[in-house]
Amino acid sequence: MARTPSNMIPLGIELPEFKLPDTVSGSEFSSDKLKGVVSVIMFICNHCPYVKLVNDELVKLANDYIKRGVAFVAISSNDVVNYPEDSPEKMKQTAVELNYPFPYLYDESQEVAKRFDAACTPDFYVFDKDQRLVYRGQLDDARPSLNIPVTGRDLREALENVLSGKAGSELQRPSIGCNIKWKVPQE
Repeated sequence: MARTPSNMIPLGIELPEFKLPDTVSGSEFSSDKLKGVVSVIMFICNHCPYVKLVNDELVKLANDYIKRGVAFVAISSNDVVNYPEDSPEKMKQTAVELNYPFPYLYDESQEVAKRFDAACTPDFYVFDKDQRLVYRGQLDDARPSLNIPVTGRDLREALENVLSGKAGSELQRPSIGCNIKWKVPQE
């Protein structure tokens, strides 16, 4: 478990386009479905202790904000050959067990993670209705090694700001988590 911070890409960039399979429904999910809505893109996976710590809050947060018109999408981009717990079958199992209220997409090629410059799990991105990045960074200060309750404070604040039309804070802290498990190029 490499303790890796998220890459703090520039605010204002446009939502990268993507089409990925949803491991739960079996259908393809397109970023086109996010046009005109505030959206949260989360890079997560099954095996990461940082994600396991916040899973319940992700479900709670999504349930709170989906009612307010916010779309949530989770993506796993890990190499499943070396990390079989992150396979699409196990992703579906996790999503069903935890009652994820959002699609859980599989990025087999890892191209979507590269387009987002995602670095770790969990990694969070909030886009406004114009599909411009208004937040990237951590859910809150909780970490597996700390005795801090999981509240979703930072992400909730970002969502409240974008929903109320306020400018988001420039002070955004990177998420910390397991590095994305990149595939080793075959020679």
